Amino acid sequence: MTVSLDLLRTFLAVHRTGSVTAAAHTLRLSQPAVSAQVKALEAALDRRLFDRLPRGVAPTPAADELARRLAAPLDALAEAVAADLDPEASARAVHLGGPAELVSTRVVHVLAPLVARGLRLRVELGLADDLLDRLAAGTLDLVVSAVRPRRRGVHATPLVDEEFVLVAAPHWAARAGLPGSPPPVPGGTAPEGPGTAAMPGAGGGTGGGEGTAAEPGAGGGTGGGEGTGVARVPEALRLAGVPVVAYAEDLPVIRRYWRTVFGTRPAMSAALVMPDLRGVRGAVVAGAGMSVLPLYLCEDELAEGTLVRLAEPELPPINTLFLAVREGAAAQRAVAAVRDHLLRWGRSAR
Repeated sequence: MTVSLDLLRTFLAVHRTGSVTAAAHTLRLSQPAVSAQVKALEAALDRRLFDRLPRGVAPTPAADELARRLAAPLDALAEAVAADLDPEASARAVHLGGPAELVSTRVVHVLAPLVARGLRLRVELGLADDLLDRLAAGTLDLVVSAVRPRRRGVHATPLVDEEFVLVAAPHWAARAGLPGSPPPVPGGTAPEGPGTAAMPGAGGGTGGGEGTAAEPGAGGGTGGGEGTGVARVPEALRLAGVPVVAYAEDLPVIRRYWRTVFGTRPAMSAALVMPDLRGVRGAVVAGAGMSVLPLYLCEDELAEGTLVRLAEPELPPINTLFLAVREGAAAQRAVAAVRDHLLRWGRSAR
């Protein structure tokens, strides 16, 4: 029995992506063409390879076994063909994806020595789910992911933990009267509006309604009720007039911080939204308000005093970043070198 390599290549793309539509996009074929090739392979092998689901497909045990046997040979064949067609492909570029902020400020610095020694690197920036889909489909070799990958054909290793901090420019801490902050400017008042934050139990504040942020146990003292693990938390009214600068309208970073540190879901809205944490940092340094940032992104500003912490939890919120590699890609020398270099950096950063 002779089976076309095109059928096997299409099968592997569907298996890796879990979707006929995604595989068609990756292979630059029409969806009907991909479906027809999968059916032709099933007919040639006389076995069902995928169960159709409302969204995507699920591989049968026979498909999993076939993919296991095909992945490495087909990846090696694709690399050999590329090298034959392109004389420079023996040093094929490694395709790496990751979040814009971390890759731009940390990862490219870590990999710079490899590039200086001849590594060809192509970087794609974006959201984790999109990048992991592309990794599974074979258009990326490695992805630094803020979520644990759960895709077939993708292997992930914890890379590094990022710590999050609640920060603002010093004058906001002074106006809030936080311990250790410089005295407030005489006559200075904090602007209030839809982007300001307040805590429940703040007696006379904005009452924790729409456009406010909540903190349990904020009636006085340090707040930090049972289970919050907070060493220093500002009193409720002290943050009531601080505008919020956010990465997105739904406050994904701030929401996680509030739940972890203050034990509640924030009800605030943002005064300023910017979909790049570097831009959020710049706005906060300029005095636009407060935000939650990864420590690696603002440690220089904290050391210089252009930003200050508004809270110091005993157990600061962290998020584990993962280094994900496509099955078979690590067998390529350049991909393995990038992976090993990043993992060594991750271990040294812990």
